[in-house]
Amino acid sequence: MITGGQRSGKSVFAENIALDMSTHPTYLATSKVFDEEMRRRVEIHQKRRGSYWRNIEAPLSIEALSFSYNEVVLVDCLTLWATNWMFEKNEDIDKALCALKFQLKLLKDAGVILIVVTNEIGLGGISSNTMQRKFTDLQGLINQYVSSIADEVYMVISGIPVKIKSQR
Repeated sequence: MITGGQRSGKSVFAENIALDMSTHPTYLATSKVFDEEMRRRVEIHQKRRGSYWRNIEAPLSIEALSFSYNEVVLVDCLTLWATNWMFEKNEDIDKALCALKFQLKLLKDAGVILIVVTNEIGLGGISSNTMQRKFTDLQGLINQYVSSIADEVYMVISGIPVKIKSQR
């Protein structure tokens, strides 16, 4: 699991780990593209990765997808995946959390080597907006879940990865 703030360098760090583990890793993109600015962000990520990657766009369910045992799969990012599930489940945090855990279980059951990029969004103050508070709760809960099952957890701060958990 790789966590940190926006634009901290999480994705580049995760991509480098994936490429160290596989010559042809899988990039599981969870973003929905709603506007031109988001489209440009996605294009920047795609150009940076190049042709080495198997690219899959899955903003919600991955049930119809197929993965190989020991396939290196980079999920970028859990925060957008959580956002998509929160709205899919009509802001019901418990249902969204359950759906996210199920998607992660599908990957784990397939026997993939999983790298998950996520954001630390709860480091600031408490929002006055109810939906933002709900999302912060969801993000915190799914991050805690993923970090509990992860062998390694890194926090990237200003482009510097700091290992905060290691099972090895």
